[in-house]
Amino acid sequence: MKNQIELTNGSLYRNILLFSIPLMITNLLQVLFNMADVIVAGRFAGKLALASVGSTSMLIFLFTGFLIGLGSGINVLSAFFLGSRNQKLLDETVQTSFWFSILWGCIFFASGFLLAKPVLILMQTRAELLENAVLYFRIYMFAVPAAAVYNFGSGILTSGGDTKRPLIILSCAGVLNVILNLIFVIVLKLSVAGVALATVISQYVSAVLIISVLKKGIVFQKNGDKIPARKTRFSENAGTDENFSGGQTEFSGKIRLNPAQFYLSRDIFFKLMKLGIPAGFQNAVFYVANIFIQTGVNHFDAAVVAGCAASHNAESITFDCMAAFYTAGASFVGQNFGAQKKDRILKSYLISTGYAAAVSLIFGGLFLAFGREFIGLFNSNAEVIEGGYTRLVIMALSMWISAPMDATTSASRGLGKTAVPSVIIILGSCVFRIFWICTIFKHFMTIKSLFLLFPVSWGITAMAEVIYFIKIYRKCC
Repeated sequence: MKNQIELTNGSLYRNILLFSIPLMITNLLQVLFNMADVIVAGRFAGKLALASVGSTSMLIFLFTGFLIGLGSGINVLSAFFLGSRNQKLLDETVQTSFWFSILWGCIFFASGFLLAKPVLILMQTRAELLENAVLYFRIYMFAVPAAAVYNFGSGILTSGGDTKRPLIILSCAGVLNVILNLIFVIVLKLSVAGVALATVISQYVSAVLIISVLKKGIVFQKNGDKIPARKTRFSENAGTDENFSGGQTEFSGKIRLNPAQFYLSRDIFFKLMKLGIPAGFQNAVFYVANIFIQTGVNHFDAAVVAGCAASHNAESITFDCMAAFYTAGASFVGQNFGAQKKDRILKSYLISTGYAAAVSLIFGGLFLAFGREFIGLFNSNAEVIEGGYTRLVIMALSMWISAPMDATTSASRGLGKTAVPSVIIILGSCVFRIFWICTIFKHFMTIKSLFLLFPVSWGITAMAEVIYFIKIYRKCC
């Protein structure tokens, strides 16, 4: 219990912050460890190696973004069953979601490995970068099933307020990743293949560690906690007649995974599909649009491509720290929805949105002040630095606009709604961006005209997401 934050009682300002800080550090470390890949490639394997790795980034995020979405569906469902004190469905969720994650991890691995070259060609990856980009991406794909398992375990742990153990696990795996990067690239001269191989090994270490934690068993709530027996709208929307409040079953709050037992609950599987697939698709849609953006970047010379790849790491640091509060928002909303605490639902949403916006402003200011020095960590070439800094300035000034969009989407997911928010994301962050590229960018053909599409699309999408959330909040609560 000492690793857990109380989600349904206590100060929301304090608990959301305490819940999110380990997640922020976890996400930040994940970005920093990924940055180590790029830094090692750029510093010790050259500009072309850096550009090759950078050319695959949007495609990699397409797959990993979908897995993160699946993990968020697991998080919301387990948080709801913890909040509503239903031990039976909580147990079924843990076991079913484990195999659910492995299934999707294997599907993504196979499709990514087979489609690597044709997709990178379709993205107009430069000829001098293509061979190494394909090699890096195919090796990286071996890590996807392990990443799916880690996201499953992290979703289960964070749903109960435990954000410390995912941090410890990722830290161990990340340190290993950095060490292996240095060995494979500097000592063994494996270039981009060594960078990818280090990622694969470290991902499987994280998967093994998180399985070992869940296999031992965890008690999330005190035995005997009860809430009034009443069916909620979430249970109705989930497609079952079973009373989710837990009033008829003894609740121990214990979670234990048995990885040797193959078990799939049909009802839970389809609930995960209903929550996780739209969320995963929503994340993936961002990167589908970003693939078009990367295609636009690929029209420029290798120095600009490399600079944009380096600059993207600054954005990843900011967005992943902001994402900690989105995870907090979904978890707090989900548990309080299950516990039928209406006032805490809205407050959780508003507080998580405010924290995320504040983080973006802090990091944006830092990158405006030290952006050139940051890009210089990856490559000291003056053209690379200037090409990346142009992108970084636009993003640093506007990233806060994305906070109400993403926080609102996460809060809607906590209420069991994912389909409509996903449609809004598709229209606002995919269709609109592609339209922008085919019109505004095609006309001006500058880096500024390309990256200004981000703040415009965030603003439009955020307004639509907020309107929808207000509607479903009034209806569900």
